[in-house]
Amino acid sequence: MGLLMQLVGKFAPRLIADVGRNTNIVGRIERRSRYSKVIIGDNCLMAGTLVVETDDSTIRIGDNVFVGGGTLFDCADTITVEDDVLISYQVLIMDSDNHSTRASERTEDLVRWRDGQYDWSKVNRAGIRICSKAWIGARAIITKGVNIGEGAIVASGSVVTRSVPSYTIVAGNPATIIREIGEEER
Repeated sequence: MGLLMQLVGKFAPRLIADVGRNTNIVGRIERRSRYSKVIIGDNCLMAGTLVVETDDSTIRIGDNVFVGGGTLFDCADTITVEDDVLISYQVLIMDSDNHSTRASERTEDLVRWRDGQYDWSKVNRAGIRICSKAWIGARAIITKGVNIGEGAIVASGSVVTRSVPSYTIVAGNPATIIREIGEEER
């Protein structure tokens, strides 16, 4: 990797992300834990927001990846984007539910969040992988535990709650397979 981005804080510089050569970040990176990781490959354009929430959160982005403006990665576990992926604008990619499904455990979430004591152990989390050559359309939502296969296309506005096979097009809410992408289109 190339350049190491740093944020100069009150005490000492802090590594924000390991960024590859010829990568341009016009969006933002938010590290809410000093131990979380953001690794971005070469020749990328990042116009969205990348948020890592916990000590063990990792966002790993390969080479030649585009992330459009208004897109949000919210990572409490792992989000991996392989090489040559296009992610359009205003896409939401989140690898957790963000809150417990139990109301009794959610009642104090705001107070804990404000105090920096949020308890991620009560939140369902599962990593996301977007494989090489995939294309995610505008305003799509990718939820926890999903794998988007190589060369797959997620249509604009789709809500992806299950893994998508390689070289298929999915659309809708919840996203379903529209068709397979033939050899001539690969």
